Amino acid sequence: KTAIVDEGAQIGDNTRIWHWVHVCGGARIGASCSLGQNVFVGNVVVIGNNVKIQNNVSVFDNVTLESNVFCGPNMVFTNVYNPRSAVSRKDEYRKTLVKQGATLGANCTIICGTTIGEYAFVAAGAVINRDVKAYALMAGVPARQIGWMSRHGKRLDLPLTGNAQTTCPDTGVHYQLKNGHCLCLNL
Repeated sequence: KTAIVDEGAQIGDNTRIWHWVHVCGGARIGASCSLGQNVFVGNVVVIGNNVKIQNNVSVFDNVTLESNVFCGPNMVFTNVYNPRSAVSRKDEYRKTLVKQGATLGANCTIICGTTIGEYAFVAAGAVINRDVKAYALMAGVPARQIGWMSRHGKRLDLPLTGNAQTTCPDTGVHYQLKNGHCLCLNL
């Protein structure tokens, strides 16, 4: 009863919307999502299926979250690169894309204009200011790559560069590092 869903918003089946959420009328939200307490979803936002957005997250205009993305509590998206209170820059919003299966840890910040690759894992508190490769494990301020993660969310025993192969310790799925990019071989 405390949530506000503006007329025109598209919300898929089995999506749960908790207290104090505001979904703007132009938002498109897929099925089986969860929007935690105090979440804001802007007008020019697309959210895929099975996305989990934890408490106190604002998904501003020009952000796209593909399916199975996890947004940790209090993480931050921006949409203007150089904001000033006295200067209107609504025509300068930059697009942010978070691809399938990525995890954005608690209190991390995603600077607008970046793409987060499939199944990437952004550590709690990290600041992302450039594109992130698929399966990359990112940490720090500004964030740098410190490893690779499996689809299951386990750290992979792979070097950052070169060519190598490994297996997810929990699932047995095989991964290959080739020319600095991680690939899942069991597709």
